[in-house]
Amino acid sequence: MKFIHRIFLFFCFACTAIFSFAQTQTKQFKIAVFAPIYLDSVFDGNTYKPGITNLPKSVLPGLDFYNGVMLAIDSLQQEGAPIDVSIYDSKNKNENIGSVIQQNKLNDVSLIIGSFTNRSDTRLLANFALQKKIPLISATYPNDDGIVNNPYFVVINSTLRTHCEALYKFMQKYYAINNIVMVRKKGAVEDFIQSIFNQTAKSTPAIPLKIKTAELIDTFNAKDLLPVLDSTKNNIIICGSINEAFGLRLVRAVSASPSYNAVVIGMPNWDGIKDLDKPDCKGVDIIYSSPYNFSKVDKFAQAFISNFNTKYAGRPTDMAFKGFESMYHFSKLLITYGNNIENFLSEKSYKVFNDLDIRAVINKSTYNTDYFENKKLYFIKKADGNIKSVN
Repeated sequence: MKFIHRIFLFFCFACTAIFSFAQTQTKQFKIAVFAPIYLDSVFDGNTYKPGITNLPKSVLPGLDFYNGVMLAIDSLQQEGAPIDVSIYDSKNKNENIGSVIQQNKLNDVSLIIGSFTNRSDTRLLANFALQKKIPLISATYPNDDGIVNNPYFVVINSTLRTHCEALYKFMQKYYAINNIVMVRKKGAVEDFIQSIFNQTAKSTPAIPLKIKTAELIDTFNAKDLLPVLDSTKNNIIICGSINEAFGLRLVRAVSASPSYNAVVIGMPNWDGIKDLDKPDCKGVDIIYSSPYNFSKVDKFAQAFISNFNTKYAGRPTDMAFKGFESMYHFSKLLITYGNNIENFLSEKSYKVFNDLDIRAVINKSTYNTDYFENKKLYFIKKADGNIKSVN
């Protein structure tokens, strides 16, 4: 029954992707939203493809983001918000980002919100936003993609550099006297991560951390980790790789060495590794940073969960929370500040679930704004599947 309900919602989306909000064309602010729905994998035009009994996994994140956006639109319309919203499936073969731009469908919009999955989509829309001077909110993708000199590009999911710098300062505050080890593998991304820690150590006004480095092969085991651990101290083990399999292997190795006191510092993508909750990771304290801290006990969050369940017959994932938050927060800013929105991106009056601290990232060579980025990070502690914020 739940699957049929979601397919029905899919059909509604397939139909409303073209006609949605046509009745509100006279409203003042036009907003375009892009989400990777992959409708083509479920529908042939507006006809549901027979034989599909489960939604493809590729569909679910974008669908949940879309569902969150729709609930935000419901709330905004109840408030009488003067908005006209068009939603596009960025993975639709006949109406992808490039074709939407070529058909001049975005020329009169005041704000673009996007959930991206790859570099080409991000760059294509960011270049258009710069050309037309339209703020583009990158709501979920955690990378700036090398975009520079674009003051209309806003990154909500903080970059890897920001995460690493914040983790370094966090360890300075809480773990400076511990045995600190960075465990990494060979690779360009791993080199980049280590370079950020090295640069932060050189620029810190405080006493730099003493970090040892252990470079291990992809198939290392618990015994390979023991030489860099200290049985007389608390061990702070930094995972110097965003490779999920490597990170998971590291936590399993620590779990298999219970005689050593250890805390594992993870990368920002660890909030999506479900296997960290399995028994072979038991007994390990894990800390990672995230720009999102969706407290499910918050009254507003509980109301959102209840509304989501009523409308979609399920519980919202973090993608649904992100869709709602980005749509509601930035729509309110647009309505209030109009073309001056870039000066009020962190306005606290419209906080939804998370605090935002959006600042200009200044190019050190040109002193121009490369982009705007959310610098607010939460530090999340996970132990045996239980999660809590530590700041």
